[in-house]
Formats: sequence, C-alpha cells, structure tokens
Amino acid sequence: MKVAPRFGSGHRVLVTGGAGFVPSHLVDVLVERGCTVVVLDNFVTGSKENVAHLADRPTFTLVEADVSDGLPSHHPALAERFDAILHMASPASPTDFASLPVEILRVGSVATLHLLDRAVADGARFLMASTSEAYGDPLEHPQRETYWGNVNPIGIRSVYDEAKRFSEAATMAYARHRGLDAAIVRIFNTYGPRMRPDDGRAIPTFISQALRGEPLTVHGTGNQTRSICYVDDLVRGILLLLDSTETGPVNCGTEHEMTMRQLAELIVSLSDSSSEVTYVTRSADDPEKRRPDLTRARELLGYEPTVGPEEGLRRTIEHFRQRLG
Repeated sequence: MKVAPRFGSGHRVLVTGGAGFVPSHLVDVLVERGCTVVVLDNFVTGSKENVAHLADRPTFTLVEADVSDGLPSHHPALAERFDAILHMASPASPTDFASLPVEILRVGSVATLHLLDRAVADGARFLMASTSEAYGDPLEHPQRETYWGNVNPIGIRSVYDEAKRFSEAATMAYARHRGLDAAIVRIFNTYGPRMRPDDGRAIPTFISQALRGEPLTVHGTGNQTRSICYVDDLVRGILLLLDSTETGPVNCGTEHEMTMRQLAELIVSLSDSSSEVTYVTRSADDPEKRRPDLTRARELLGYEPTVGPEEGLRRTIEHFRQRLG
C-alpha cells in the first residue's frame, strides 16, 4: 500500500497546538512540502522556541489564541479557507492532568466542536489527534482499534482519556452525519527532541535525572510496560493518514515494548550516567501494559516505524544534553 502526498504547495493547513512537541515536528514537514501552515497555540504547554526557526518563512503564520474559545475572527490568516485542519492541541502529560484538568476537558470538547464546524464549512480534511489513553488500562494486549478500552471515567487521568474519547465520538458523528472528510489517529508513547524536560513523562524525566546524576524515579515496581516511538516515525504515520482517504481510527507508534525499569536502565547506560534507579509510589490508574497492534496502519497506509529505541534515545539524550547545558 502506498499513499501519495495529498497536501503540499498551494494548500492551506491549520494545526492547533502546533508549537507543542509532536505538532511542531509535523509543522516542519508540512512547511517543507510547501503548504501554507497556520499554527494556533496558547502556549500553556507549547513553546514558541519549537517553531521559532520558521518565523521568517512566508508560508508560516503563528497565532496566539486559545482554540477552546473558538477561532479568532479578526486574524486574517484564519479568514481564508483551509484544505486541512489538524487538531493537535491538548496538554498531554500526567502532571498536566493534575494541574490543567479543565483546560484539557475544554480543548477535547468545545474546541473539537469549533474545529469540526470549521472543517465542514471549509470542506477540509479533519485529522483528530487521539491517544492510546483511549484504551485506558487495557485488558487486551496488544491493543487493536476495535478494542473499546478500560477507562476509569472519574479517575485522575479521566480528564484526558474521556476528552479524547469524546473528540473521537464527535469526529465520527460529523463524518457520518455531516459528510466530513475525517481521520482519527491514536498516538502511542512518543519521545524525541522538543519534549519538555519537566513534563512528567518517563523519558524526559529519566533523561533529565540521568544527565544531572540524580536517581531515576521509577513508579511502582517498574514492571509496567510502554512501547516507545521516536517522533520522526510518528510524524510519518500521521502524515500518511492525513494524505489518505481513511477515517480510522488508526494506531500509530511502535512495537518496541519494554518495562519502565528496562527503560530507565537503558537511559542510564546511553547517557554514560552514574545514576541509580529508585522506586516511588505508582500513580493512580497507571496502565499496566501498552503496545499497539499496527496491522491496520500497515495494511491501509503502508506504515512501518524505522527508528529503534537505542538510536532514538541517543538522539533525544543529545538534545537534552545541549538544552540542559
């Protein structure tokens, strides 16, 4: 299966949350394709640094606004029709779930509805960035897109899990009843340059601790697993879905599954650190296992991740080493 690029020169693309970690990498590729890209971000968790290198590009516009309040009508870059809308905005780390719960709920509900209405009005392709968190603490392993999940609707993580599940439901309703050209991608654990060192997720936390010579704080016994995906592989998968005519949902990630203890030990080794691995209390509703079934992505999109954990982690460690000085 080969998907031809659908969006390039002459196409206008809106990316919400485009100054965030993953979305900023997507924006880079879209700009290089020749798309006119408008990024809308309120910088609650995104950073202007992530897109600063694009500031002088005539095909790039950065708009500071909260998409939960709707698209600002006064900005000329938002007045013209879009060919594609990628809804990537949302705080996404465990620390965000505790500190920004209402913001997460709003961007995963009212913001989604605002953007779906705009996509219908523009006749745009709409891509919804969902998450493996839609599966909750899964009872199926690996997780297929047909699995409905095991989510605690009132737990600490529920603001993110349920907001994304609502966004998926809303996207499908608009596709079925309003003729929207829509796609849903379920993103699994992703890492790479431009992650926030203090965002609370395992990889940036472990790398920052290792580079500072501090103990690496593994939650619980460290036997819980994650499948980690380097950001370049994820971006390629998302763009394959965007360029296709598939609706999904489609899992995107890798099958490189490892325990948190193994991940911590690998980061210590790759960092040439003398840090020790220690254990702290495990957070509520922390999933036990996480690995995508990539059959649908392979068959429909021709997707295949190529960056292994050691190579990807080395690149990420070097980025953090330069950033942390």
